[in-house]
Order: sequence, then structure tokens, then C-alpha cells
Amino acid sequence: MSGGEKKVGRLRLELFPRAEAAVRSGHPWVYGDSIKKQNRQGATGELAVMYDKRDRFLAVGLYEAESPIRVRILHCGKPAMLDHDWWLEKARLCLSKREEQVLGSGTDGARMINGESEGFPGIVADRYGDTLVVKVYAAGWFALWEEIEAVFREVFAPQYLVLRMSRNIVAKAKEYGLEEGFRGEAGAEIVVFSENGIRFESAVLRGQKTGFFLDQRDNRSRVEQLAKGRDVLNVFSFSGGFSLYAARGGADSVTDLDISAHALESAARNFSLNSSDPRIAQVTKFSVQADAFRWMEEDEKMFDLIIVDPPSLAKRESQREGAVRAYTRLNSRAMERLKPGGVLVAASCSAHVSAEEFHTLVEQCIQADGRRWRELWRHGHAPDHPANFREAEYLKAVCLEMI
Repeated sequence: MSGGEKKVGRLRLELFPRAEAAVRSGHPWVYGDSIKKQNRQGATGELAVMYDKRDRFLAVGLYEAESPIRVRILHCGKPAMLDHDWWLEKARLCLSKREEQVLGSGTDGARMINGESEGFPGIVADRYGDTLVVKVYAAGWFALWEEIEAVFREVFAPQYLVLRMSRNIVAKAKEYGLEEGFRGEAGAEIVVFSENGIRFESAVLRGQKTGFFLDQRDNRSRVEQLAKGRDVLNVFSFSGGFSLYAARGGADSVTDLDISAHALESAARNFSLNSSDPRIAQVTKFSVQADAFRWMEEDEKMFDLIIVDPPSLAKRESQREGAVRAYTRLNSRAMERLKPGGVLVAASCSAHVSAEEFHTLVEQCIQADGRRWRELWRHGHAPDHPANFREAEYLKAVCLEMI
């Protein structure tokens, strides 16, 4: 440091009372308009320490000067040293939960870190066999990336590591010399992994999210238990996950319905990956490329089991009412297409449509249908997708049987 330079002190923030209370209760975000005062202008990627009105330590988080979410909380409570060992402990805790609850027994694909809900706000890390895909949603991590990558390599021990990021922060990443793709040794762009003994491909470099949707694993297993002897329709089938489980469960037929030819081709490849399983190889399989809304209303074929699992229909709050109408339309039509004694699995991954709202609209569909139904189960997030604050709660599913 030259004689003319001043040492920059730690960035200190004081929050308005409502924001302070939210942080104390465990909410992981501090918005820009929630900051009452700060000792200086902050830079993206530095640690910001928050104090309460009595100047006592409140929390520490990643500061992002360009984001409406100005601080993403890393630690709250008593002061702590966020050094290498601290990061290692947090990552090891994530790993131990997966080893206890998910991995093993024919499963080597799982979410290893689920963002804010596990103390890594703005980061998800998914394992597919020997490849770890880390997707970054917050630019504040780039200043710490070298250390975070070292921690992930030490704890999760992947042979290959892929860095991906949301589009809005790609330009910022270049300031740190970071680009999307393999870090170090390059592996395969399409990775094959196992989920409860069923093999799937994951497009780790260019696929949606990190390459596959791991969050419905448990609901796929539940569908397998319901499928024996049934004709199954998988609406918004994507890569055929529910269809494969249904086939292994003894379904008479499975029909994949998706508007994307690419998705249907991916499902076909996944079925080929599992051709050594006679139950999967022998099932009668159909693929329909069509708009799901239109096809459901125009085609008259009946089914014994229908899964309705659309992509997010409300990516922002302004789309919530439209999403509710769309879910109602889809599930009402699905009920009409079920044979007597049929089963409907209705799911939503729209965070802006709450679980209460979703279950209410499904109940309204039942009332409008006029027949008798019973609920077999309803579920939310899988163990490797924990959600400990409201905005993180996106996944819900309910299973209904006609009686």
C-alpha cells in the first residue's frame, strides 16, 4: 500500500427494524431499500457485516452493489470467522445429509447444495455421477470463487467440475476471468447417472438448470408404485422421468406428451439407456409432440394414470393469476381424461403460486368434476432440496384417486 492510500475498513451496515427482524428470523436476503445506513460504498463480492441498533453483531453476508438483493446472508447469530475451515464445515454438512438420505442404493445423482437454505445463497450444486455442476446465480461469489471451488473439490471430490451461471451475471464473471464450462479437466457434455437404479442422461453444459430436474425423484418413485397395469399419460414429459418409473412399475403403456422434439428425443434416449430392464423394454410407448393445453382439450383418449407436471407457469408475481387459471384448466381436463378408478398426479414448480393456493385450486377442480375422489398423498420438497424460507418453497404435488 502506498503512502497516499488509505486502508479500507470492513463494510458495516445498519438495517431498518423490519429488515433486522427478518434477518434474525432466518430470512437470507437484504434488499437495498432495507439498509438504513452504511459506513461507505460497497463493492460486489465483499463481505458486509450487519449490526443492530445497539451496535451488536447481527449477521455477515455477500454484498452485491448492482443487485436489488443487496446482501445475501452467509451467517447470522454470534460472530464467526469465515475462513477455509468454516466453508469446509458447511459443505461437509451438506454432503453428510445426502449420504444419509439420498445417495447410494442405485442413486449417484443428487443436489448437493441448495442455495440459501443451506448457507450458500445464490449457488446450487448438483452431482451427476463423477461430475459436479455448480450453478451461480449471484455475482458476489465470483470474488470468492477460487476458494469455494477448492472447498467443493475437497468435500465432494468430483472428477469433473462444471461452472454455470445465470445469464444476467455472465458479463460480471468475465471481470474475474471466469467463463461457463469445465474447470480444469474436461469431461463428457452428456453424463449418464443413476436414480434409484434407473439411468438418465444429463446435459451438464447446455441442459436446462444444471442438466436435469432432480427435484421430482421421490414423486417419480411414488408414481412407480401406482403404475402397475395402467395406461399412463405423462403431460409435459420432458426427458421421460415419470414415464420410466411408470414403465418399471408395470404400466401397460406410457405416453410422453411434450411440445419439444428435443425433449421427446431425450426421453427416447433415456428409455434406450434402460433397455436391459425387461419391464422398461417391454412397455408399449407412445410419443406425442404437441402443445399440451391444446392436445388435452382436443384428443379424446382415456388413461388410468395422468401426471401433470408443467414447467413454471409463474416466473414473476404478475403471472400468478394466469398460472392459477392454467393449472385449473390443465388439471380439470386431466380429470376428464381419466378412466373410472383413475389416478391424477398434479404438480407445480411455480414459487409464486403457494402450496395452499395450488391445493385449493385442485380441490376446486374436484368439486367441479362432481365425482368422488380421495387424496392418496401430497408432498413438497425432497430431502436434497430443502427450503427454509417462503420464497424458496416452489415444489408441491398431490395425488388423487377416483373412487
